Amino acid sequence: MTRKSITTISAIAAAASLLVALPAANAADTIPKDQTVKNVVLVHGAFADGSGWRGVYDNLTKRGYRVTIVQNPLTSLADDVAATKRALERQDGPVILVGHSWGGTVITEAGIDPKVAGLVYVSALSPDAGETTAQQYEGFAPATEFVIETTKDGFGYVSPEKFKAGFAHDVSDAEAAFMSASQVPINMSAFGTKLENAAWRIKPSWAVIATEDKAFDQAMLIHMAERINAKITKVSASHALFMTQPAVIADTIDQAAKTASAKKQ
Repeated sequence: MTRKSITTISAIAAAASLLVALPAANAADTIPKDQTVKNVVLVHGAFADGSGWRGVYDNLTKRGYRVTIVQNPLTSLADDVAATKRALERQDGPVILVGHSWGGTVITEAGIDPKVAGLVYVSALSPDAGETTAQQYEGFAPATEFVIETTKDGFGYVSPEKFKAGFAHDVSDAEAAFMSASQVPINMSAFGTKLENAAWRIKPSWAVIATEDKAFDQAMLIHMAERINAKITKVSASHALFMTQPAVIADTIDQAAKTASAKKQ
């Protein structure tokens, strides 16, 4: 056998051993077969839609989670809660329910569903029962860079001129322009609706806080997360962290699912 043949065979053998090793490496990132909480429901906030969760979706589904994304109509709290409940009804087991921004109010109301094993708040609102979303802002500094323009029929948009600075300063100009042009307005009356339930009072909670969030005062985000006794993770990001920090959010959801699974065993 020539030296060239030996070299070629060695290279093939090395490549084959690498291919054998790859599944084992990937397996370390997948969820255990005996993990009981394998479902995740993602709820977007105002001025956005469910497509912003794509990075989180991709990360979690690669790990083996079953992920469902709610498309909120943003016409009222009741309508958004109903949309979330429809998603929960379709789950085949316990769920981690996740909300961004206004979506936090939605999961706080809808999260009392018995299938919900834990809640994850992503720079999100978390009113108590009997409170409105608007009340959460009281006593905190106004978000001067987050400017909402209200239409004659009462729906709010983030000002196009302020969109990148206030909502998503850590994305490209082109991406921010598209997000602004495709934003979904919310019925502003929803912020004045009192909640009937507060799921965080009976379900374990986690919170991911964007430290460069311009939609909320930082003290407000920390106050809300501490009040609900959430395990807090901070990340350098804008209010659009649901898009720009998918790995951090997915890791938090994974932690919530594993913790909830351990309690159920």
